[in-house]
Amino acid sequence: MILKAFKEKSNQKYVNKLLSARKVAVSSNKVKTIAVLLNADEFIDFEVFRQYFKVLNLTSPKHKIVAFTNDDKFVSSQWETYFSPKDFGWKGKINNTELQLFINEAYDVLISYYKEENLQLNTITAASKANLKVGLSRNDERLYDLIIDVKPKEVQIFKEEFKKYLNILNKL
Repeated sequence: MILKAFKEKSNQKYVNKLLSARKVAVSSNKVKTIAVLLNADEFIDFEVFRQYFKVLNLTSPKHKIVAFTNDDKFVSSQWETYFSPKDFGWKGKINNTELQLFINEAYDVLISYYKEENLQLNTITAASKANLKVGLSRNDERLYDLIIDVKPKEVQIFKEEFKKYLNILNKL
């Protein structure tokens, strides 16, 4: 139990280090690739995002939806990639190859679709190489370039606001 607390503290220090070194420089390029980071405990309908990408005429095969679950024994074929706390080591080390590839991919937009504070999800968001980071949570505003403050169940409102801001930013 004590080791778990030390591990969390080391990972939080890693997130803080990433966020303090982050240089916000959102490019003016149009959006081609989008990644979505979900918390399976809050929202599980990943198909909503696939359909939404089609509505936005974003048809790149590089779109990626990744889900987090607190259950280490969780097995599902619904998501392309899912991860759990066992996939994280000390000092922000990622023990999952697919998750590391997700972090290293330079997506045009990362949607961090979770509201509850979660160190693992924050670690992925902070470490991501995505150009524009969009989130729902105001817990740590340093993580995001754009915050759309809605509940995860309010998908329709999120989709309308997200499209509105992409148009304002001339990204579509």
